[in-house]
Amino acid sequence: MAVIELDTLINAPIERCFLLSLSVDVHTLSTAHTQERAVAGIMSGRMKLGDTVTWRARHFGIWQQLTSKITAYQYPTYFCDEMISGAFQSFRHEHHFIQQLAGTRMKDVFYFESPLGLLGKLANGLFLKSYMSTLLAQRNLVIKKVAEGNEWKKFT
Repeated sequence: MAVIELDTLINAPIERCFLLSLSVDVHTLSTAHTQERAVAGIMSGRMKLGDTVTWRARHFGIWQQLTSKITAYQYPTYFCDEMISGAFQSFRHEHHFIQQLAGTRMKDVFYFESPLGLLGKLANGLFLKSYMSTLLAQRNLVIKKVAEGNEWKKFT
């Protein structure tokens, strides 16, 4: 199983960062380059415990669908989403929010397992871990931009 850990410092209150991270609309904004959009489940607004969303996006030139579910939720410090179906064998994305003097530290811990056994492990090392790290970092930069500006108001 591969693991990606990212830390993003955001000059905004912890509650705002937490809620923006649960926004389907902010997620869609952050993945515009993949044409990602919600096609089933929660299609817009903010997700909560037990909610599912099915995303459709283009990755590596191929249209893919992935359904995830919010499986843990502790406002405003933690939530977790896990894949129900999709291209991965499995994934679990933990979102941690830590109050800092100058705002919030948002920590992502993303566990994923590729399909196809040894071939999947090879793909992880060659390109998939890097690709997923970049995708998550891009998402975090959008959350940071929205949270630190005035744009956050339209997502709450």
